[in-house]
Amino acid sequence: MPLHYHTLPVTPFQQNCSLVWCDATLRAAVIDPGGDLPRIEAEAQRRGLLLEQIWLTHAHIDHAGGAGELARRLGLPIVGPQEEDQFWIDGLPQQAAMFGFAPAEPFTPTRWLHDGDTVQIGNETLQVRHCPGHTPGHVVFHAPQIGRAFVGDVLFAGSIGRTDFPRGDHGALIASIRGKLWPMGDATVFIPGHGPESTIGRERRSNPYVAN
Repeated sequence: MPLHYHTLPVTPFQQNCSLVWCDATLRAAVIDPGGDLPRIEAEAQRRGLLLEQIWLTHAHIDHAGGAGELARRLGLPIVGPQEEDQFWIDGLPQQAAMFGFAPAEPFTPTRWLHDGDTVQIGNETLQVRHCPGHTPGHVVFHAPQIGRAFVGDVLFAGSIGRTDFPRGDHGALIASIRGKLWPMGDATVFIPGHGPESTIGRERRSNPYVAN
């Protein structure tokens, strides 16, 4: 496969952080480094990867808590999410204190992402979809060349993201899933922010929250 990924659950919330890399160049991005940075860095080193970018689906503490420190220490750009999540980024220190996480550094992303944008690592390009609902600035990363999507907390195996947080929107979340994820095709495997992988087709048929 031209693009590879490895998912490792981090933080007490067991959030699925993913290393994504181009096979030809071994240049890598890390999606949602919520914490446990030594583990993430050790895994990248073990695989001989050159960590070049941080990609964020959204700015909840378990997804973005380690991004500021990692960016500062390694000189990496932070790419994403969409700018409507700035208030969550500004609140990262408070989120960390509230949920018993290590202190988190607020930051300003190097680049905000919007629907239809692309991100690139090495020779590989992924598509960006803005999928509000769980948070207003939530984005997902789609790699059609390997039939994978990194969807953060939009959709889970058998469930969907919570919308009872500030600026959560249940209607927007359902519209995001049906309008942005379903068109990726039934065979697409998605990597959620928590729990096991599933396929778009399986959730479209059987997920009690969004099944057709």
